[in-house]
Amino acid sequence: MHLRFLTAAAMAVLTLASPVRAHEGHDHGTPPPVVSAQTAPRAEAQSALFELVAVARGPSLEIHLDRFDTNEPIVGATLDVETPAGPTTATVEGDVYRLDAPWAEQPGTYDLIATVANGSDIDFLTATLVIPEAPAPVVTASSSWLVGSALATEMQEALAVDLTDRLSRNDPAILAVGALGFALGILAMAVFRRRVFVAAGTVAVLVVLFTGAIAVAQETTGAPVVGVRDLAQRLPDGSVFVPKPSQRILAIRTLLTAASEHHRSVEMPGRIIPDPNASGYVQASIAGRLSSPPGGFPRLGSRVAAGDVLAFVTSPIQTIDQSDLRQRLSELDQAISISEQRVRRSETLVKSGTVAQTTLDETRIELEGLRERRLAIEQVQVKPEPLVAPVSGVIAASNAIAGQMAESNAVVFHVVDPERLWVEALVYGGAGSFGSASAEVGNGRALSLTFEGAGFAGTSPALPVHFRVEGETTGLRPGQMLTVLGQTEETQAGIALPRTSVLRGPNGQDIVFIHSGAERFEPKEVRVLPLDGKRVLVAAGIEAGSRVVTEGAELLNQIR
Repeated sequence: MHLRFLTAAAMAVLTLASPVRAHEGHDHGTPPPVVSAQTAPRAEAQSALFELVAVARGPSLEIHLDRFDTNEPIVGATLDVETPAGPTTATVEGDVYRLDAPWAEQPGTYDLIATVANGSDIDFLTATLVIPEAPAPVVTASSSWLVGSALATEMQEALAVDLTDRLSRNDPAILAVGALGFALGILAMAVFRRRVFVAAGTVAVLVVLFTGAIAVAQETTGAPVVGVRDLAQRLPDGSVFVPKPSQRILAIRTLLTAASEHHRSVEMPGRIIPDPNASGYVQASIAGRLSSPPGGFPRLGSRVAAGDVLAFVTSPIQTIDQSDLRQRLSELDQAISISEQRVRRSETLVKSGTVAQTTLDETRIELEGLRERRLAIEQVQVKPEPLVAPVSGVIAASNAIAGQMAESNAVVFHVVDPERLWVEALVYGGAGSFGSASAEVGNGRALSLTFEGAGFAGTSPALPVHFRVEGETTGLRPGQMLTVLGQTEETQAGIALPRTSVLRGPNGQDIVFIHSGAERFEPKEVRVLPLDGKRVLVAAGIEAGSRVVTEGAELLNQIR
């Protein structure tokens, strides 16, 4: 008798604590759908200018106001709301608007009319806020009593279902449920060991714990405990739910798309080259030994001006050449001595009137020529060749070492103007004529290019095309590889989007995120074509008028 009584009491407590699953042959109805972790009642409204989301937070409303096309938060607007309690003006707290709404604590359907004034933009938005009824506990009765091990199994399963459900909803009464489970374990042990008094005391403790937990929960919230959490999550259909506060943190921005005609782009490999008119090589015209000018050789990256002496080349003289030079100098010395005697004799004869003045002048000219020839031969042995900068710029390459023997035509220095750079690209299967072009460097930087010309002959199927880099060239260097997008005269229709909007999906397909609702984003597969350094052309997959995520798309794709 005692055993049956205690068993019945335990079943009654367990039935009150959590729902009991049906046994075989019994149907308790369709199981409730999976409830999202987001349970706060909310309403949303949209217009051509604004997007509004109102979230019920107890006796107040939390309102988020954004631009409809860009999803940019609006701060400092005037927001008047017509509520069931009458018109109310929301207070501004940063990028959130709040207003008192004690009526939102009662279940029901409430219509809201919001008047938004932001500068010269004024609009009206209507929304419907639904406060659901508190879910009632489901209580069912078993068709038969189970005893022994079957009863213990049923008790454990029911308790596990209840704990799992409450943990998933962050139930404030989770401590009470844990205490109930612990007490149930003591009860089961007492029943099987036939300790009547211990079992009776445990049943009393269970009743007190359960009643106290329900009372505390209802006193705290005023209603059955319901978890209220707004969590970003991926929904079963693949879309992503992101509450407005999370959108603020992720800095989600959108673009209202429009279809238009764009010039077809061709993607080409390219590299940066110096401007032919602002760069030059410094080469030795003769073979010789290098020597530095006063101050030393210029360092890499140092700036030089056109005409600056960068180095000297001293030509070595072979032994046989030195013998020939000495012989020629001796012959010139003899000729110079003879010419000097002729000049002195002619001067005496001119004074006496025997020889004309013209004879004296010719002799002097001959003497000066011999002296100049001798001086030139002497300078061949000692005078080096100066190597000067052909243009102004910086030293891009240097092969100068003191005492080094430089071959004839060897490149000693390469001077480049870093502010005047070109791009050489290779085009396949085209005429190579472009209206405009852009380039993308490895770090994501985009360059604006101007078409300069293209080659039309060659054995290679690829024709070289030259472009001039416009604007800032800091950080660029000759030889750096990049991707060039040249716009041809052909046009094609499509939607232009920033490259940051397009992501790689799980199956390798290109996707973009569509802002389909105030807090809902849907991935869409698209087919894209290159357009320029910053944009791509969506040829298929989305329609004009869609709101596409342009900033924060990578973060959305990581939400699970």
